[in-house]
Amino acid sequence: MSTGSILIVDDEPQIRRVLRTTLASEGYEVSDARSGEEALERLRAGHLDLVLLDVNMPGMGGLEACRQIRATSDVAIIMVTVRSDEPDKILALDAGADDYVTKPFSMPELLARIRAALRRLPVPPSGGTQIITLDGTEINMATRRVKNKTGEVRLTPKEYDLLNYLAANPGVPIPHGKLLQSIWGPDYGGEVEYLRVFVNQLRKKIEPDPAHPRFLLTEPWVGYRFNLS
Repeated sequence: MSTGSILIVDDEPQIRRVLRTTLASEGYEVSDARSGEEALERLRAGHLDLVLLDVNMPGMGGLEACRQIRATSDVAIIMVTVRSDEPDKILALDAGADDYVTKPFSMPELLARIRAALRRLPVPPSGGTQIITLDGTEINMATRRVKNKTGEVRLTPKEYDLLNYLAANPGVPIPHGKLLQSIWGPDYGGEVEYLRVFVNQLRKKIEPDPAHPRFLLTEPWVGYRFNLS
């Protein structure tokens, strides 16, 4: 049985009802909301581990709700939509989602993605490097906080997992597939656009000039490399 608190956000009652029943049977604590506005209220009211967020809703759409949630919370977010084009996936990930699932989806697929979104890499041992300094930017790996010249910024859980994995292997080119399977799980490997979005987000937070990165480097046709020099 799984554990965790999940909020389903969808304006269709039948979808909310089916998802509630399925997720509750898997052991999750489940609640639901009919709109982005109601989802934000639920988040303010109590702790959640994951939000299953539909893109197309009246009022505040899923993308805007995702942006507002991510501005203040590290909760895992999976966007749900009928659109499967790569630009739509990138919009969802740019808004702060951890993952993306396209309707219609099978329940085993959704459950696998929920497990992946809730998956967290082990915290590095206290004896390891806890603070990394990169040209005036300080990264505290223990607190997942970054201090740069403009102030303090927060890493989302997936951003932290990705940076932590790369930083633990400095100077080593890590292939796309290995990064995806290490961070998201064994069912992933071909979602290269996920890495592009998350690396770009990290560059904005840790690179002095994100357009010309010095530390999070792209290895063409291979993957990414963390450069400490």
